[in-house]
Parts: sequence; structure tokens; C-alpha cells
Amino acid sequence: EGEESLLLWISHRTTTPISSMKVALSALSLLFATAATSIAATTPRLPNLAANTVNRASRSIAFVNRPANSSRRQHQHMMSSSNSNISTPEQKQTLLSCPSISLRDGTPHPSIGFGTYKVGFIPASASSAVAASSASSSSSEPQRTAEECVRDALEVGYRFLECAEFYGNEAEVGKAIQGSGVGREELFICSKVWTTTIEKGEDAIRARLDKTLADLGTDYVDLYLVHWPVPNHHVDAYKTLEKLQSEGKIRNVGVSNYAVEDCQELLDTGCSPPAVNQIEINPFLYRKQTIEYFQGQGVVLQSYRSLRDGKAMDHPTLVEMGKAHHKSPAQILGRWCVQHGFVYMPKSVKMERMVENGEVFDFELSGEEMAELDGLTTPETLTAFEGLYRKCVNRDTTKDGTMDGVKMDITIG
Repeated sequence: EGEESLLLWISHRTTTPISSMKVALSALSLLFATAATSIAATTPRLPNLAANTVNRASRSIAFVNRPANSSRRQHQHMMSSSNSNISTPEQKQTLLSCPSISLRDGTPHPSIGFGTYKVGFIPASASSAVAASSASSSSSEPQRTAEECVRDALEVGYRFLECAEFYGNEAEVGKAIQGSGVGREELFICSKVWTTTIEKGEDAIRARLDKTLADLGTDYVDLYLVHWPVPNHHVDAYKTLEKLQSEGKIRNVGVSNYAVEDCQELLDTGCSPPAVNQIEINPFLYRKQTIEYFQGQGVVLQSYRSLRDGKAMDHPTLVEMGKAHHKSPAQILGRWCVQHGFVYMPKSVKMERMVENGEVFDFELSGEEMAELDGLTTPETLTAFEGLYRKCVNRDTTKDGTMDGVKMDITIG
């Protein structure tokens, strides 16, 4: 029981497969058994040491051969019984009382929220590499539903939920909300309309919003975004959202993945400025010129991939700053985001990581540290962003895979 509990506890906090840790434990046990036998042979006062250690080694070897699903069931039991003790009242209160950022109409927007992309569900057109990675890891780590993850996020204190049609899990998010005991007035809910619906026009957008509201169990969303600036369609989609706002189904209208030129196209047609633009922002993709343009327009910036999908946690700069502040690299990234005035939207399926990600309001980075982090963006990263933008504005539409209507000269910095 001891070996299994220890390994399950460790596996919940690392990416090391349980099977690998079992083999390592078995090898160590045999090593200790050999040493104990040698010591006992020359030390009469320790007659039982060898026998006890060999017995323990045998148990460890047997543990290696136990079925994987046995460990998985035990892991799930441990998770359900221990999650309630992960977040302290003080940590929860920090999230409940987090600072807010005022939208154009004065609506307070929480400065931190829980992202639900790839939580319990991976969209069909998501990155094939990520999907394959997730599929391969499913054999060694139990998968959790979006309902379970969102329920945990609400339990630890998150009150802003970032959702989308594309994410494919809004019904699960709605179940979590309904079962949480958290009142609708306490929540800030954002959703986004996907490219396929945008291309189909007003009737499809209206039907999709009704579906989103039904799935989430609410009669309005605090914020609704155009997910991508689909060429020849996004302006009309935005105007439809403005109509829905006047009908009370949407409190604020915004956009996502918009370049400066996309926003200018909206404004040139007489649309009101968006309340929000949700774009990727982190020290490794810090598009200062674009950010300054939107902030100059009074547009609040939501940051997705704030933690860069966990791919930079061993970066020396983050590690050293983390040591200096007694914080994790993830918390350094989150603090950078908050300190710049962006809405920070971390995501995790693990409750203790949800808590960790939220602990960004009790320290401050120096001006020198902020400048150093600002400087991590490279020309290569900006070029990669430009390619992704061109690929994604027509994603999943009838023009998918073409450059039909795509703006080829946008502000990338």
C-alpha cells in the first residue's frame, strides 16, 4: 500500500509514467535487499533486517506486475478524497477577491479566469500533434471530464470561465455550474462563435448562441466573441453579435485573434469598438505594437496560452526569477501577464495546479524583470505567428487550406 500510494502521489505531480517509477522502485528495493543481507551477515544484532528487506523487495516486485487499471482506480479514489483539502480558505479568497479590469461600459472583468480549451475534450481540428500526445498519455494517466475540472476550478475560487463553441464541452461546463452551488450573478462567462458558424451567417449564429446558453444553463453570457476574423464574414458576424447584445442575450461583444487591420476593418464599417480582443500573449509572443494599438482603442486584452502550454517551464529566466521570488515558473508567467494589465487565463486539469496558477497576486516583478521577460520574443516567433494567423482565419470553413481573402500584410509585432 505504501509503495502504491507514494507512486500515485508522485505521478499526480509529474509527467513520469507510473510503470517507469515501478521499475525504478523494484530495482532500488533489490539493491537495498542485497546491502541488508551483507550487513546482517556481519552484524548479529540485526538478524531480521535481511529478511524484512527482502520481503519488502518482493512486495515491490509484485507491485510492478499489478494491472495498470488497479493503480488508476486507486488514483481516482485518492483524487476524489483529497481534492477538498488542496485549496485553503485563504487561497480561495484570493481568487474570489481578485482584481478586476473595467470594460468599455464599466463592467468589471475578473483579471484571472479558468480556460476550458482541451478540458475533457479535444476538438477534431486541434493540433494533431497535441491530440496524439494526449492520446498516448491516456494509458498512464486517468482522463478527467470537463465537468469534473470546471467543478474543481469553481471550488478553488475561479469565477471567470472562458468557453467556446469550438471547445465542444459547454454542456459539461454547464453541468459543473449547476452542481457547484455558485450563483449565476457570481460568475463571468465568456464564449466564442466558431468559424463554421460565422461563415453560415446570422441565423446560424443566433441558433448557436441559443445552444450555448442552453448548454451553460443561463439566459445570457457576459461576453461573446468572434473567434477568428473569417475573411468576408467576420464583420457581418460582429454586427449580428451587436444585435444580440441589444436583445439582452450578450452583455458585451468582443473579438478573438484579431490583428490591427481586422479591427480597423470593423471600425471602418461603423461597428462599435470591441470590448475585448482575446489573443495569445506571453513573454515569448509579446506583440507590443499590436497590444499598444488595442489598448489605445480601449480594448481589454485577454491572454490565451498565458503559460505557453507548459512548454517553457524550464527556461532559465523563468527558473531564476522563480527562485528569487519563491515562486514557480508558471507563477512568474502569470504575474507578468497580470502586471501588464492583461486578463490571465490559465488552464489545468489538476486541482493543485489550478490553485498554484492563481497565486500571482501576492508578489511583484521588478521593472528590470518585466523588461527581461518582455525581451524573450524573437523574430522567428513572430514569423511563426504570422503563418498561424494565415492558416487559421479560414480554418474549418469552405475555404480551409486556401489564402482566399486572407490579409497578407498585417501588423505582426
